[in-house]
Formats: sequence, C-alpha cells, structure tokens
Amino acid sequence: MEPLYNTYTKILREEIMPSTGCTEPAAVAYCAAKAHRILGMQPTAVTVSVSAGILKNAKSVVVPNTNGLKGIRAAVAAGIICGNPDKGMHVIGTMSEEQRFAVVNFMESVHVDVSCAETDCPLYISVTLYARTSYSRVVIANSYSNIVEIMKNGEVLLKRPIAVQSDDSLADRSYLNLHDIYVYADCVDLAEVRDLLDMQIEYNTAISSEGLQNNYGSNIGKILMGEHASDAKTCAKAYAAAGCDARMSGCELPVASLCGSASQGITAALPVIYYARHYKIDANRLYRALILADLLTVYQKKNAEQLCGAVYAGCAAGAGIAYLLGGEETVMTETFMNATAIASDMVCDGAKPSCAAKVAAAVEAGILGYQMYLYRSQP
Repeated sequence: MEPLYNTYTKILREEIMPSTGCTEPAAVAYCAAKAHRILGMQPTAVTVSVSAGILKNAKSVVVPNTNGLKGIRAAVAAGIICGNPDKGMHVIGTMSEEQRFAVVNFMESVHVDVSCAETDCPLYISVTLYARTSYSRVVIANSYSNIVEIMKNGEVLLKRPIAVQSDDSLADRSYLNLHDIYVYADCVDLAEVRDLLDMQIEYNTAISSEGLQNNYGSNIGKILMGEHASDAKTCAKAYAAAGCDARMSGCELPVASLCGSASQGITAALPVIYYARHYKIDANRLYRALILADLLTVYQKKNAEQLCGAVYAGCAAGAGIAYLLGGEETVMTETFMNATAIASDMVCDGAKPSCAAKVAAAVEAGILGYQMYLYRSQP
C-alpha cells in the first residue's frame, strides 16, 4: 500500500483546489490575466480561441465580481482588469467597485473576438492581446491552469506539447481502484490532508449557506428546503444544490473545487458534511468519508468523462455517506455501483443555473444507492 498511499495523497492535493466562480470562465480569466502580465500594458484588441467544451460551459454562467455579466468576454475582461495570475483559479476572487465598472467599460470599448478552436484537445484556451505594435499570447491545455505556451512579440517564452493529456508531474490516476480507495480512506494519517478537508468543509459550507439565504439562479436548494426541512436526504440534496445555485450565478465566495470543477467539489462534499452534522458524527469519521467521496469522484471522472460531473460526484457522496454511517467496504462498493447505474444516462449539456437541479438528482441517486443496499441486506 505504501506507493499507492503516497500517490493517493498526491492526487488529493492536486484535485482539491480553491476556485472562484464557474471553472471554465475562471480558467479563461486566468489565461487572460497571464497574457496581460506578459504584455505589460492595456490591450486594444483581444482574440480568444477555445475548445467546444470550454465554449459550452462558459457561455451561460455569471462571472463573479462583474455585476452579473456572463460568458467568455466578461471572463476575459475581468482577468485583464483585475486578475492576479499568481492566484491561479482564484484569479478574480476580489474586485473593487471601481474595477467592476472598469470591466464593463472594457467590454464596451475593446473588441474581444471569440471563436471555437479547431483542436482535438478537449480543454484548450488561447488568449492573444494586442496593443499598438505589441502582442502577447498564452495557451492553456489539458487542465484548467496548465499553461503550455507563452509568447510575446514573436518570442517564445514557454512551449510545451499540447498532445500530452496530463502533466507528467501529476500522480498517475490509473492506480485508483475501489478497494484501495477504501483502504486509503480508512487508514490515512489525517494530519497529511486535514488542511485540504478543512478548506473543503469551510468553503463549500459557506457557499451553500449563501445559496440558501439569498436568491441565486434557479433556487433549487431553497425549493427543496421548503418541502421537508427535517428530512436528512432532502436537506443533503438542498445543501449541495444551494451551493451550485450560488456558484453558477456569480457568488463571489470561494469554493473548494474537485477534478477542476467547483460543482463536483460541492456535490461530493456537502451531502457528507450535512449527514455528519445531522447524525452528530465525529470529525475524524467525517474526514475519512470526505476522502472516500473525493477519490471516488476522481476515479469515476477518469472512467466516465462523458457524464455530467455532478453524476459521479453525487454517486461518490452516497458512498461517502454509507461509510460515514458505519458501512464497510462492501457497503461502499455496492452503494457506488447502485448509484452509478441509476444516474448513468445524465450527460453534460453545458454549465448553467439549472445544473443545480442535476446536482440534487445526482445526490438523490447516491443516497438511493445506499438505501438499495440496506433494503437488500435486511434478513
């Protein structure tokens, strides 16, 4: 288990990251902020070329700190006006009122041309900035913050092959499997990953509370809480959906993302967190259940990338709840397999406010998968 132990710890550190807003526009903003730093002056024209998946998932969600603006052009403007590329996916986490107006002015005065890139790379973002006789270009590929090319005035400052599907320095996800995920979650020294899990609990609980208290998007979380506020399953769905409501509709609070997606981080964690609080389960058991849900989400993403991300995160949350409530490896495995079978036909059709309803459905599938196991195991 020793080599796998270190690999799984590394995977958690690579996959759980702070992010502001929807992941795709955040990545566009990061790319634009980096290009702006390289250019060293305010651009007078911008060209953006992105893969179809980025275009699909960035066009309909609100970019945080932009007074409700949506889409790639807003993300580019925010990244250029106030983005700090040193913060990675948290690039536009803060913005003054003056900067918010500057974002609107930039969009009105600077032409931003957006096109769909002709590339086989499923995750590709290219931002080129022009100012007088100068230009800069930054390209992100394969993962949301993986810069593969930097150019200024024809001089190549960085160049890495886009064909590589993942950074060679990343931990090998092929080592993930259900048995070893369970063993790792059950025995890992929590001191090695507690900081990640505390961030996941703090950030995702806060944005869920915000979604329940105020009006965001489709208000799926508030709708669910209005039905059966004392029912644990309904509340778990509501907490996850409310976080997604807020995140998709411009909430400025940070999220602990998972697999490059804030929605997946919210969906995998919040149902487990709610069940732990509802049943007064100790913190160490919660930490281990979160580890299980997080790694199962990464495992499922690797094997079923065509599905809506909420599906495998919701199924993983069901398995995390099963573990939380005392389930052994067989319980976790059967819960996960049951849940995946229930929701396996839900595909991704683009990020938008109604994704919160998919989050609720995915969590429902995860918990139902556990209930199916309990029913069949009765004498």
